[in-house]
Amino acid sequence: MKKTPQTLTIAGSDSGGGAGIQADLKTFQELDVYGTSVITAVTAQNTTGVSAIYPMSPQAVQMQLGAVGSDFELAALKTGMLFNSEIIKEAVAAIRKFGWENIVVDPVMMAKGGADLLQQEAVDALKTQLLPLALLVTPNIPEAEALTGITITSAASRRYAAEQILGLGAKAVVIKGGHAVNAEYAEDYFLQTNGESVLYRSVRIVTDQTHGTGCTFAAAVTAELAKGQQLKDAIFTAKQFIQAALSEPLNIGKGHGPTNHAAYKAGMLGKKEVNKIEVFQ
Repeated sequence: MKKTPQTLTIAGSDSGGGAGIQADLKTFQELDVYGTSVITAVTAQNTTGVSAIYPMSPQAVQMQLGAVGSDFELAALKTGMLFNSEIIKEAVAAIRKFGWENIVVDPVMMAKGGADLLQQEAVDALKTQLLPLALLVTPNIPEAEALTGITITSAASRRYAAEQILGLGAKAVVIKGGHAVNAEYAEDYFLQTNGESVLYRSVRIVTDQTHGTGCTFAAAVTAELAKGQQLKDAIFTAKQFIQAALSEPLNIGKGHGPTNHAAYKAGMLGKKEVNKIEVFQ
């Protein structure tokens, strides 16, 4: 009997349900993989912002990681909000201990409302300890700029930033283009250590219903990797998943509303021209 692929998300809890652990598990479910979770912090947040963050103790994170690692056969995992260096160290230790592979790192640093989700002292730990274990890093433009110190204003500066991130030890990086200013398209730029690059382009959907897009994208890549997809194909599916989720908004909440995780599986992807994904290699 064929087993359902098993995945893990190491991230924060979003009480509003749109991002973090909640978004990841919804995405895993929609893409037909089994999701496990390790909660790094509990946040009090909704679509208008984050009002409080309560980080887990390193021991609490360690115990969760041990419980998952001793029982489940993980085919892929993703990290999201890790908050501090102690939690990063526990995640790294578990990855090494259990020999987990297909690591997708979403370097979550700031919420859409502006709250810091990664302490400054943890940035070095992220760069020196976790990124060298990553199969893929999925920063948006502000996160890529924070990781590299490079201001991304062009295709050339975007590639240079991607090269610098690969220089930190990751095997591949995709810099998401949703934060590009006044851009007609949303372009996600993928680069591997062998120099191979891919540009995924879609029509920009102008909406404020974008809460949890980064978490959801990384979770979708993780799910596809767990099912045996090649990295480039996993990213393409994740791009499709996000495009469908944005094109059929739920219009929930008073701020940046959550994406519609059910839209992709419901078949919304092919129903709008805006959902077309172009690939340039």
